[in-house]
Amino acid sequence: MTLDWFDRVTEELQEDLESICEKYDQIGHMSIDKGAKHPRIEFFVETDENGREYFCTLFFDPFNNEFYIESFDLDLDLTSRTILDDIDDIIDVVHESFHDYLNDDEYVSDFEDNEEEYETLDVDWETPEVTAYITENEDVEISYKFGVIQETGDGILQRINRMKTDDDDFIKDEFNFIFSKDEASTIIAMIASHMDAIKSLDMEH
Repeated sequence: MTLDWFDRVTEELQEDLESICEKYDQIGHMSIDKGAKHPRIEFFVETDENGREYFCTLFFDPFNNEFYIESFDLDLDLTSRTILDDIDDIIDVVHESFHDYLNDDEYVSDFEDNEEEYETLDVDWETPEVTAYITENEDVEISYKFGVIQETGDGILQRINRMKTDDDDFIKDEFNFIFSKDEASTIIAMIASHMDAIKSLDMEH
């Protein structure tokens, strides 16, 4: 029995999902429970009432060293398992479950209203786009730029991810992190004091 595969997947899963899906990057979360007989990873979004709505649960069988999801057949009154052989299958299942959840009309309406409001922010960009990371074969590029929101005076740090497809096209997604001047020094200090604990992206490629 080993949890090596479980640990490797949990380390990569959140970042991989954020890279391929802008909406998941904004609202998707995951929690890990290693104490269960079959450890699990649960995926959820936070609600306005400080609650959670779960949209996918991955289970891990440590004896067979494999991930699986469960589904219930109402006609047969049986629970079935679908085995997920590799990280790509796992990402696809979670990503598909997330968008199935978003297809709920009421939630999509609320999300799009908030997203539309968010996209109308006027930002004074103080820096150009600066490349922070690029792979040797240039198929993955991560860059940042910093600006100030005109209406509130808050800072905004925008991360831009670009990934090359098999057709040599680039998929681009953006993530915006907004913070006040009061928060900035704390954020900088927390990052600086824990730099040694952060893994380099080069270790994953």
